[in-house]
Amino acid sequence: MAQATADHSEGMAYLETLPRRLVTVYLPLTIILVVLLFPFYWMALTSIKPDDQLIDMETYNPFFVVSPTLKHITKLLFETQYPLWLWNTMLVSVAATVLSLFASVLAAYAIVRIRYRGAAAVGGAIFLAYLVPPSILFIPLATIIQAYGLFDSPLALILVYPTILIPFSTWLLMGYFKTIPYELEECALIDGAGRWQILTRIILPLAVPGLISAGIFSLTLCWNEFIYALTFLSSTPNKTVPVAVVSEFVDGDIYRWGSLMAGALVGSLPLVILYSFFVEHYVSAMTGAVKE
Repeated sequence: MAQATADHSEGMAYLETLPRRLVTVYLPLTIILVVLLFPFYWMALTSIKPDDQLIDMETYNPFFVVSPTLKHITKLLFETQYPLWLWNTMLVSVAATVLSLFASVLAAYAIVRIRYRGAAAVGGAIFLAYLVPPSILFIPLATIIQAYGLFDSPLALILVYPTILIPFSTWLLMGYFKTIPYELEECALIDGAGRWQILTRIILPLAVPGLISAGIFSLTLCWNEFIYALTFLSSTPNKTVPVAVVSEFVDGDIYRWGSLMAGALVGSLPLVILYSFFVEHYVSAMTGAVKE
């Protein structure tokens, strides 16, 4: 124990002097924070700027605001259909995420825990399906959606999004399921438990961090998805936030930057809140998946 403590202290000794900490810790962290937080700062700044400050960049400093206003945010929330777009985005994202998680749990459990020839090849093929670009798939998917009469309906996105969510979620859950000891499952089989009982009463309770991670990933991907939403939704009331903000606040070559940035900022807040609550589970599950 003492030896391990000494080795740890020795390994971290290079961080003890202030100049080294400035170069190896504080400077990289500062750069990362600036790169990550500047887009949010710019969105917030633009959303509260008066119109004259958005246009006149020579008189006013673009990185600061004088006489901030809530006009753009008020117009966004009360004079447009933004609340409806936000509801559409939330409905589609949650429904597609639940559907994808259900299918991914069954697929990952079957590949990892049920021993059969070719399981590894099936797992690799599922992950390779995730690498297929959506720009290649949206044309045949559009044909199918049109044939079933689902065009311009949120249901179209709910059924289409799992095609890009299930492969990655399955791969992530496969890695997490492999960290659960087989002995627990074998003991349950000896006691007479069936596969469904083992999955629902043993595997899933132990895999909650993995489920949270896959759920957050799926929800984020659905929330920000643009190509499928632009292709399958045409009427204004049915649009999701990413498509509606771009299409409704841009008139030809006229960009209403205040409303655009306010829409982007308000639309990103639910995901920021979600990540703040579940970031520990997300990181632990991703670590387990990468190890496998």
